[in-house]
Amino acid sequence: MQTLSKVWLFCVLLLISSVASANLTIEITRGSDRALPIGVVPFEGGEGFPEDVAQIIQDNLERSGYFSPLDRGAMFERPSQASDVQFGTWRSLDVRYLVVGRARQSGSGYELQFDLMDISGQRPILSETVTANSNDLRGAAHYISDEIFEAITDIRGAFSTRIAYVTAQGVGDNMQFGLYVADADGRRSQQVLTSDQPIMSPAWSPDGRKLAYVSFESGQAAIYIQDVATGQRVQATSFDGINGAPTWSPDGRRIAMSLSKDGQPEIYILDVANRSVERVTQSNSIDTEPAWSPDGRSLIFTSDRSGGPQIYQYSLGSGETNRITFTGNYNARARFSPDGEEIFFIHRSSRGYQVAKQDLGGGRLVVLSESTRDESPSVAPNGTMVIFATQQGSAGVLSAVSADGRSSFRLPAAQGEVRDPAWSPFLN
Repeated sequence: MQTLSKVWLFCVLLLISSVASANLTIEITRGSDRALPIGVVPFEGGEGFPEDVAQIIQDNLERSGYFSPLDRGAMFERPSQASDVQFGTWRSLDVRYLVVGRARQSGSGYELQFDLMDISGQRPILSETVTANSNDLRGAAHYISDEIFEAITDIRGAFSTRIAYVTAQGVGDNMQFGLYVADADGRRSQQVLTSDQPIMSPAWSPDGRKLAYVSFESGQAAIYIQDVATGQRVQATSFDGINGAPTWSPDGRRIAMSLSKDGQPEIYILDVANRSVERVTQSNSIDTEPAWSPDGRSLIFTSDRSGGPQIYQYSLGSGETNRITFTGNYNARARFSPDGEEIFFIHRSSRGYQVAKQDLGGGRLVVLSESTRDESPSVAPNGTMVIFATQQGSAGVLSAVSADGRSSFRLPAAQGEVRDPAWSPFLN
C-alpha cells in the first residue's frame, strides 16, 4: 500500500498541468536584445486575401527571438520588389534585412513572389516564387518564413512544423478530453481524437505522420498509435498497471515507455512491428518519462532512485546508467536538443516549476522560463525554441521560450485545460 501511494504521489508531481488559453492572438511576452532588425513590407496585391502573408511572416520571425520586426506604421515607403528598394531609407530606420513581395490569385490558388534584401550589403540574398492552393495560404507563409530564417541564420526554419497537445474540459463525470494538432504558431488547430476518458503524453513519430499517446478509454491506461491524416489507430499496449510516457526512437522502429506490469514503473522498449517489449531498467525505484538521444544509442529518463525526481541516462550499448542532474531536488521530463549536446526539462526552483536546460558537457543548469507552473517541455526540431504548458493567474496558456531564454511568447490553443504539448519533427 505504501509503494502504491509512493507511485501515485510521484506521478502527480510529474503531471502538474495547466489550463488552456482561448486567446486568438500570439503574445510576445519577452523579446531578445540580440534580435536582428528586419522589415517585412505588406505584399502588394494581397489586400483582401484570406490571410495577411506578410503579417504571418513577421509574426513567425519575431516569435523565433532572432528578429525584431519594424512596425508597419514606421515604414516610409512600401516597395514590392528588389528594384524598388531605396537602401538609404531603410538604413535610416536601422533595418538590416528587408522582405518585399507581390501576391496575386492564380487559377484557384495564389502566387507569391518575394525578395529578401541585405540592406547593409545593398543586395538581394533570396528571391523566390511560391504557389499555394486556396486553403493553404498560411502554409505558404510558413514556408517563406522558413526560407528567410535559414538564409539569414544558416539554421533550418521550423515554422512549417506542427504541434500536438491534449485538452480537458468539464468537471467530474462530465469531463471531455481532446487530442489536437495545430501549426507551430498554434493556428489551424484540428481535433484528431475526443474521449470522455483521459488522454495523455502525445509523441510524434520521426516522419511526423503518427502520434503515440496514452488513453484510458478501455478503463485502464493503454498506449495507442494513430495516423494523424487518416485517424486510423491501433492499440500498442494494454498491460496491467501503468502504460505511460511513450516516445519514438529516431528510426521509428521502437517506442520507449514506462510500464508497471512487473511491479514498480520501469522503462521498457516496444518493437513497433511485432509488439514485443524489452525491459530496460532494473531498480526498486520509479522510472518514467524516457526520451531517446538523437543517435538512438541512449535514453534519458526520470527516476526517484536518489530520493527525488532526477534525470538519468541509460546506454543501450553498455547497459550503464548514470545520473546527469544534480542541481536542486526536482528535475523531470527531460528532452534532448537535436544535436544531443543539451537537455531541456522541468526544474523546481525557489520560484516554482520552470523550464530549464543543462549542457551535458559542462553540467551547468540554466532556468529559461519566467513562469512558475510549467510542465511538459518539447523542443523544436531545429533546437531554437521549447514549447510547454504553463499557467498565468487563473488562466492556462500554451507557451514557448527560446533555447537561450532571451525571448518567450504565448500561443493560441483550443479551449480547455492544455496538457502535454509536443513539437513535431521536420515535415518533408
